[in-house]
Amino acid sequence: MKKGTSKIMRRKDREVIDNKRIAEIISKCHCCRLAFCDKDAPYIVPMNFGYEQIGKQFVFYFHSATEGRKIELIKAGNSVGFELDTNYMLNEANKPCGYSARFQSIIGTGNVSFLTDNKDKEYALSQIMYHNTGKKEWEFPAKMLDAVAVFKLVVKELSCKEHK
Repeated sequence: MKKGTSKIMRRKDREVIDNKRIAEIISKCHCCRLAFCDKDAPYIVPMNFGYEQIGKQFVFYFHSATEGRKIELIKAGNSVGFELDTNYMLNEANKPCGYSARFQSIIGTGNVSFLTDNKDKEYALSQIMYHNTGKKEWEFPAKMLDAVAVFKLVVKELSCKEHK
């Protein structure tokens, strides 16, 4: 996974490159927006998610219905973009140009693939539930696993920015 190249980050003073800090920021996010390339226009979908860090590699997990535009775009096999953000706060000023915002954000690209094995689906769904609830012990009935699409995003490139 490539991180923080100069082509991505103009303001190096706001760049976060430490994987531990990046993971802390991800842990505070509640929505990951996936960006797909559709025929004639971008398609962005906000999704809840789970994630894990394997070495220096970040992997995000998602679930959805088994059909629809997003599913068709995943089947097409194109690379996707993603965005997460948290801790937004407006910094007010006396003049319009003095306004700014505090935030933490992550953008990147990666490849999405479906998980079809029920054990893999259970693992991914457990990661999603843990991220959203802090609880680890979940049971997923086979009927439910068969009725849901579960997919993962393996990050290829990531850029993290923090403005305090």
